[in-house]
Amino acid sequence: MAKTKPKTNESAAAEPPKYITLAREAEAEFEEKRSRFIGRAAPVKSEEEANDLIRRVKADYPGATHYVWAYTMRGGAQARYTDDGEPSGTAGRPVLDVIVKSGCDDACVVVVRYFGGTLLGAGGLVRAYAHSAAIALEAAEIVAYEKYTELALTCGYGEYQKYIVELERIGAIIDDTAFADAVTVRFAVRAPETEQLCAKIRELSAGRDEAVIVGERFAYQK
Repeated sequence: MAKTKPKTNESAAAEPPKYITLAREAEAEFEEKRSRFIGRAAPVKSEEEANDLIRRVKADYPGATHYVWAYTMRGGAQARYTDDGEPSGTAGRPVLDVIVKSGCDDACVVVVRYFGGTLLGAGGLVRAYAHSAAIALEAAEIVAYEKYTELALTCGYGEYQKYIVELERIGAIIDDTAFADAVTVRFAVRAPETEQLCAKIRELSAGRDEAVIVGERFAYQK
């Protein structure tokens, strides 16, 4: 039976400057005393997405002895796990602990076990499931999304050449560039650099051009 972890953060805390999650869905496996452990990790945004991952893993690996899973979402406010028939506390909880200690949010790990005939004991099971979760997370790549400010800037062609150099220098993400009578650039910069960049644009244009804030998002760059 699936177990629910109590909520750990009921208050509406300030939005974090970084959001740590998984870059992709991926899996890894290893063998321990002839038992085969296959861990698959994926970013998930809802319980429905987590359940879909669990269903797909079961379909991909039919007839396994155990399908152990755990997930955490919304900064730990929603977290669940199951031992799926393994001794209580030896499977699902170690998987959840690995996710939490990694710092990942909105992440789910499913560990498939094909029993190899040799009992691992409680300690051995904890280590095996924790290791499977860890290598699955590594395969899926833990990434830190930073808070970015989205801006729009309309300027002349000559000024655009100067601005694009500055945007590239600070690692801005260019979302769109429209060339007409003037150039309109939509881009995003790391939130702490917003004020300095806007001041730089005013300086380069002698106050004629102004970058307008149009939104914000979390993003990461490799």
